[in-house]
Amino acid sequence: MKYSLLALSLLSAPQALAFTLPRTPLNLGSTSSPSSQLSVLSENRGAAGSSEPWTPTSWEAFTPHQMPVYDDEAALKSATDELGQFAPLVFAGEVRELHTQLAKATQGQGFLMMGGDCAESFDEFNVDHVRDTFRVILQMALIMTFGGAMPIIKIGRMAGQFAKPRSEPNEVKDGVSLPSYRGDIVNAEEFTEEARMNDPKKMVRAYHQSAQTLNILRAFSTGGYADISRLHAWNLDFVDKTEEASRYRKLTTKVDEALRFMKAVGVDTAAPTFTKTDFYTAHECLLLPYEQALTRQDSTTGRWYDCSAHMLWVGERTRQPDGAHLEFTRGIGNPLGVKISDKCTPDELLSICDQMNPNNIPGRLTIIIRMGAEKLRANLPGLIRAVQREGKAVLWISDPVHGNTYKTANGYKTRNFDDIREELRAFFDVHEEMGSHPGGVHLEMTGEDVTECVGGVQGLEENDLPGRYNTACDPRLNGVQALQLAFLIAERMRKRSGLPDLD
Repeated sequence: MKYSLLALSLLSAPQALAFTLPRTPLNLGSTSSPSSQLSVLSENRGAAGSSEPWTPTSWEAFTPHQMPVYDDEAALKSATDELGQFAPLVFAGEVRELHTQLAKATQGQGFLMMGGDCAESFDEFNVDHVRDTFRVILQMALIMTFGGAMPIIKIGRMAGQFAKPRSEPNEVKDGVSLPSYRGDIVNAEEFTEEARMNDPKKMVRAYHQSAQTLNILRAFSTGGYADISRLHAWNLDFVDKTEEASRYRKLTTKVDEALRFMKAVGVDTAAPTFTKTDFYTAHECLLLPYEQALTRQDSTTGRWYDCSAHMLWVGERTRQPDGAHLEFTRGIGNPLGVKISDKCTPDELLSICDQMNPNNIPGRLTIIIRMGAEKLRANLPGLIRAVQREGKAVLWISDPVHGNTYKTANGYKTRNFDDIREELRAFFDVHEEMGSHPGGVHLEMTGEDVTECVGGVQGLEENDLPGRYNTACDPRLNGVQALQLAFLIAERMRKRSGLPDLD
């Protein structure tokens, strides 16, 4: 009976994916072109207060950060006009369903699993790449569901995660200085003057690739691939002979037993609850001309939604109170996230909550913590205490990868699995001490057999990195490392729920 309850919770979220297409298009009739505003990178234009009127173009009156300057304003307007006529990539009904699930997680009744590439690539795109990341997330969600006996909200950093912020506007090699690579949606990675030119037409290409990715994800999530009876088939070939794969097979045997029991007592295990799953997409809200062009007004509610993704987050480098990114996101109906490092004070966080979620609606705002283990233990309690004192409704999730990046002696950016694991442990420890809900995890990861992060059960070392270092930007966990983290999270969830160990 214990297993039947766990299996029933596995895919218990509503499964509907068909929603009414909004009919009101975006009005791009701005008095100033987006590119002319992007050229002003330092002028302070006031705070993004929620009491001021909002439109999809109101961000243009605020300070933009981490955005490219386009030399050809006519080409930029042509690209955004074209995007404005395209169909939405996601629909308002899907966004509202995600919001409902996140609201439950905010109240301790769910856990958010968000993962995918650091930055999507035009050259890497293919069906297998999307499928492999999708099925690792399915495996991780199964492990966590069994561990915590609660619904897992699955979100992919996919179908839009192209743009990247950069520490420096220019990159210098052998005395040559060129604009930094800002992701395939902006320019190209090759170190040539032509490749590094900011090209607005790349936004159109990114849209079409995102549409294909979403088609693939919808097919996999609703077309039988996510059927719980196929859980043995989700294992990746390169993972299959590892210790984590062995643990996964033991867990799937227990789930199989539960499914057979439920079928014997009359539960229809061929119902959509067991054969389909909700899967959502998210990306960093960085390239505002692209986001604005895909913002639509919902025909049923009159609310504006950014239809480039179900959820968007604002990064650590673009969350300034006078910034264009907070101004844009405060007016859209999507669930929002914000990256928070040790640099953020409790008062700053409360101000961000007021700007991004002025009505304090559960499920609206997710706080994504990225600090490193030691700084997290020192700083997170004060942030939680301030939020609890003011009664703010937020979902706390951990991003244990971004605060643990370093460069090796031979020039590779990497992350040590042990550091990532320690930050996750610190995240759970602090929430246990504070009586708050550790509500999720945000990972840069892939289903491919890459060698980009050192450590883990495979024992990858720095001299292994050149073997399969494929990332276009930051290092990602491979499938084995991701599963190892999933078991760690599951054990902490079980401990919190008073359940026995998995093994």
